[in-house]
Amino acid sequence: MPDGQRADARRNYTRILAVAQQEVAAHGADASLEQIARTAGVGSATVRRHFPTRQALLEAVSRERIEALRVRAHELTGEGESRGALLEWLGDVLTYCVSARGLATALSYNAAGVDPVHNNSCSATLEEAVGPLLRRAARDGAVAKDVTALDLITLLVGIALATEHAPDPAARARQLFDLSVAGLSPQR
Repeated sequence: MPDGQRADARRNYTRILAVAQQEVAAHGADASLEQIARTAGVGSATVRRHFPTRQALLEAVSRERIEALRVRAHELTGEGESRGALLEWLGDVLTYCVSARGLATALSYNAAGVDPVHNNSCSATLEEAVGPLLRRAARDGAVAKDVTALDLITLLVGIALATEHAPDPAARARQLFDLSVAGLSPQR
């Protein structure tokens, strides 16, 4: 939110964001913008002025979680075995995507590669954060050199979206993630 806004606009933004966080937590990415406006005590035009697209709203709602994941990637960089550090961070991202309704959808706006990262701050932050972990794992031969950060984020988003209606989304997501990591071939 721009610092140059009037005090009432800043208050509206803060109130809208707080309500949006609750609505997205309760209803996921399809939370009603009209309901957010009503609950925040503002008009729907005010919501759209602060958040011109659903993507902008979801990114704002997810910003703190994304920042925590960025910090976690930084903490894991250089720690322990490179493959383990990368997989631990990817597991953290998957856990957030499954538990934080709306986050996978916020990330999915870029997961299909439809638009470059520059138009999705959530994706851009995560892709930048995983970069050092991925490069280290590739350098150590723990990950194929042609795997990209976008590939990994897309995989996690796909798993989170595919399992969001499972009886136990977290368990099913972890099962699919582990399958992806192990591959389809039986252990030898």
